Amino acid sequence: MQSQDVAPRPGPASVEAVVDVERAEAALVEHYPRLVRLAYLVLPPSLGRNRRVVTAHSLTQRALPRGRTAATPVIPAQSTGRDSDPGYAFLRLRVLRTALEAGLPLRRLAWPKRSQLPPLLPQVWGLRLFPRSGGADELALDQRLSALSGPARAAYVLRGLEKLPDGEVRDVLAAAGVEDVEDVLEEADTVPAQYALLDSPEFDPCSLQARPTDLMRRRQHTKAALAAGAALLVCGALLGLPGEGWGPDGPAAPPYAQNPAAEAALDPAQLTKVPALAWQSSARTDFSVWPARGDLADDSALLRRALAVWARPGETVAVSATPGTPSGGPSGAPQLLYAGAVDNARVVILYDGLRIARYAEPLDGTAGAALDFSRVDNATRAEASAVVLSRADGNVRYLMAPWVKKAAERDLLKPDAGAMDLTVTDGVTSPMASPAAQQTGACSSWNALQVTDGTGTRLLTDLAELVPARLTTGRPGETKDVSGTQALHTWAPYSCWLGAMRSAGVRTVNAWAYARQPLPDATGAADWVCSRAETWRGGGERVLAQFRTPGATHATVAAKAQNVPACGARDPHVLAGVLWKAQAGGWYLLAAGTGDTESIRATGGVRGGSESSLLAVRAKQGARAELKGTLESGRSIDGLK
Repeated sequence: MQSQDVAPRPGPASVEAVVDVERAEAALVEHYPRLVRLAYLVLPPSLGRNRRVVTAHSLTQRALPRGRTAATPVIPAQSTGRDSDPGYAFLRLRVLRTALEAGLPLRRLAWPKRSQLPPLLPQVWGLRLFPRSGGADELALDQRLSALSGPARAAYVLRGLEKLPDGEVRDVLAAAGVEDVEDVLEEADTVPAQYALLDSPEFDPCSLQARPTDLMRRRQHTKAALAAGAALLVCGALLGLPGEGWGPDGPAAPPYAQNPAAEAALDPAQLTKVPALAWQSSARTDFSVWPARGDLADDSALLRRALAVWARPGETVAVSATPGTPSGGPSGAPQLLYAGAVDNARVVILYDGLRIARYAEPLDGTAGAALDFSRVDNATRAEASAVVLSRADGNVRYLMAPWVKKAAERDLLKPDAGAMDLTVTDGVTSPMASPAAQQTGACSSWNALQVTDGTGTRLLTDLAELVPARLTTGRPGETKDVSGTQALHTWAPYSCWLGAMRSAGVRTVNAWAYARQPLPDATGAADWVCSRAETWRGGGERVLAQFRTPGATHATVAAKAQNVPACGARDPHVLAGVLWKAQAGGWYLLAAGTGDTESIRATGGVRGGSESSLLAVRAKQGARAELKGTLESGRSIDGLK
């Protein structure tokens, strides 16, 4: 029976297989998400995420044979692959071949292949579609894959996503028309084998997020469609006018607004640059009095790209923002804090009175540009002491406030060890180890930034945001910076739990030792500490009640809550309990409230009471209890869950 599709060139280990339309269609329905993911990963990232998604679906849907008769393609044998279904192998080969063709450059004297053109179907009008964002590892892998050739990406994906051995990878690539297969495999070897990340939502074009396209431009185009001449004028305005095309704006999206404020926000000459000593005479000491620093502060091209991307980030720009931080463009010309080359990247830091925005691009181009936002409104002198300039190889560099006289690195887990001074050049610190990426369970150190200015010494910590969080200690409403020996010892056992507060828009974290409880077996006294993280947005506060027995290096989280006033300035009270096993083997429910707690009652799996702020009741392993306390004022409080 004659096939109506041209069979790919067979590899050295090919076999003849008959695949009719019904079998191919069944394989497509069953394995559609896998095939679309394969196409998405192989397609060139230069297409942009929206077009990659639509093209991946189009190529997969067009992989079925034409007509209703049986097809007889030549398919590489699969003896050890994940699937031995010839229908799936047939579709995979067609998807792979067309995805590789889509990445080929257009030739002037040759007709383009169908896969090199924008897909006719599917189409989604008025929306941009892209996969859900993954983590830093997925972003790094995507950038590494984008540097590979199309065949090398295909080899990496066949190894990782399809779990094919190199022998079968060679056969599939050869059947898809790839030449110099051995060179392709060597190129794929340059990317670390992080195959598990290929199953991430970052690379899933079937689980998508939707955003509107440029609404203003859509309205303009609708009006322009009434007359061909008007349409030509609109296209010329978008792409041809000097200073507003894709060239000078780098990875920014096309412009859409024409008004004085928007134009000022895009003009590097309109940037606010504060004089170096303005902070000394200003009534304010926050980001608004930071001077402009960096060796590229006068690079108009770089500053223009940063402003353009802030106003309208393109599809290839990785954008992140802390919770509660708007990511839209500035309402007018922002303030320049820094522009320079740092750790193989050009970095621009801007401030608009509400947010810090950091634009970063590689030194060798604009591919892989990133834009990060952090809310910093009403920052105090202490909270405006530093901004994260860059993170590389597990280290972090800070840009310091002009009033900071000295910067040092301190390990919170070693309160008796001294601080190690950091070199500060033009406000930029030497790199220090960052705890932002380390796992809570593997915490052996927690490095904090110690800054000294004319008002004293304080500690700041990197919680994977642009602005480090300020660490304090003491009763809520009467907190103070961590600077003395006692404060350092208070923080030491509880530092590793800072990892639970990463990427939450945290402004300050306070640790308060609110109770000390003698243990029932007379082996010493345990400490109760409440840690509360306040956010820049004023919501999403996180509270941890922690319990530490004598001699323990780290504390145990006894209870935690979110969006509650407990342990804060508005309600400086907390009640928490924990099941504790004595050295002799017996189990107890231990609970503690603040000093003005008059009584505690336990109900549920453990019953008992105490006419004080401490409770110790015998219990059984795994028992669950409800705690309720009464304050001296007569008010009732519940235990943290």
